[in-house]
Amino acid sequence: MGPLTTIVLDNGGSTIKAGAVGDDVHDEGVRVIHNAVVRSKGDRTTYVGHEIDRCRDFSSLHYRLPFEKGYLVDWDAQKAVWDGLFSTEVLSVNAPQSSLVVTEPYFNLPNIQDVYDQFVFEEYEFNSYYRCTPAALIPYGSLFTAASAGIPECALIVDSGFSFTHVVPMINNQIQWHAVKRMAVGGKLLTNQLKEVVSYRQWNMMDETYIMNHAKESCCYVSTQFFADLETCRSKPKSNPIVLEYLLPNFAVNRGGQIRQSGYELISTDQVLLMENERFTIPELLFRPDDIGLEQMGLPDAIAACIALLPEDLQGMFWANIGVIGGNTQFPGFHERLMTELRSLAPVDFDIQVFKSDDPVTESYRSALSFARHPDFPSHLVTRAEYLECGSTATRRKFGQPGEFSKNVEKNKTIGQDDVEPRLTRKPSRARMRTNTSSTSRRR
Repeated sequence: MGPLTTIVLDNGGSTIKAGAVGDDVHDEGVRVIHNAVVRSKGDRTTYVGHEIDRCRDFSSLHYRLPFEKGYLVDWDAQKAVWDGLFSTEVLSVNAPQSSLVVTEPYFNLPNIQDVYDQFVFEEYEFNSYYRCTPAALIPYGSLFTAASAGIPECALIVDSGFSFTHVVPMINNQIQWHAVKRMAVGGKLLTNQLKEVVSYRQWNMMDETYIMNHAKESCCYVSTQFFADLETCRSKPKSNPIVLEYLLPNFAVNRGGQIRQSGYELISTDQVLLMENERFTIPELLFRPDDIGLEQMGLPDAIAACIALLPEDLQGMFWANIGVIGGNTQFPGFHERLMTELRSLAPVDFDIQVFKSDDPVTESYRSALSFARHPDFPSHLVTRAEYLECGSTATRRKFGQPGEFSKNVEKNKTIGQDDVEPRLTRKPSRARMRTNTSSTSRRR
């Protein structure tokens, strides 16, 4: 008899969205925990994953992240986080009697995929598991079905997460890898940029990643009139409707960071951070990465370039079925700005519709739950017996070939300089550079 419980793990670079589904599971709610090992300078204590909520002093936290530049490379840290997640304190997982659904990064490297397999079957001894990218789960969820009769045959998923922003086209639930676009702009870059700007203008916050990330999520928004808002901040500094006062945390009285409300009187121990044009210039990097010297296209241009690589007779369906997920899409004004810029890029005879989730952070997780309840779910799994017999070959047969990444990187590199493709991990060979010297020059 097959396992009764399925563990769902949306394993993101910043947070893990985890839960369980099955006949004997009474609580199918999502648990969002930090995917990091953190040491607090205040109480000199190390917190792993779910334990971070117990921390009372978030000043000068030292982070050890399993993910680096979008890929899972620190498996010791990841194992520590997963051990706590699977323990009786959180999910209480009985691995030999459970299946696992886990997400992996886009364009994941084959040798990293092999380590996923080893950890799942050799370290934890799960009965079976399925590994895929977050976008591959979206068709099983309710992102598109809320406003239409069913799942569209052609859809475009915009996944803006911690390390990257990806534009992922899908036809009949299959990712079209040759047209996937990547921007090297994610939540981590936005937080780091905010730290640098604030440290230059006001307080030294370079070691306060946790605090500045909270300030970013609390204060920032995407401007639909960028230059008008910029002029407002320039003409009336510190006395315009855009300025917010963010109260830095005061751990002496156990108070976290928050926006100063009207009527609140400052006390002597309060430290105030003025959020002026930082409120909208930081999220603007999603639309204009060249503001900080990144030679990449913005999100609307990436969507247009992605659709241009797809079959011409299907392009109208992609413009009409754009779904956005990921934490960066929660900025106020994001959808309005995206719709405005897409309208100027799309052909006039095409309708544009952007579907947004009530909770874009957990959308992939909730879609994975629906996938786990689907009647065809068992046919997608690789069992431990199959892995012990064939090794990672068994997972490659069902989840995809290991050469898929390198093939698509080469295909994307031939698009041309007008289609400013973000640089991926592998540099072109010298022989390839010599053959292209007549057409374009490369910056070093």
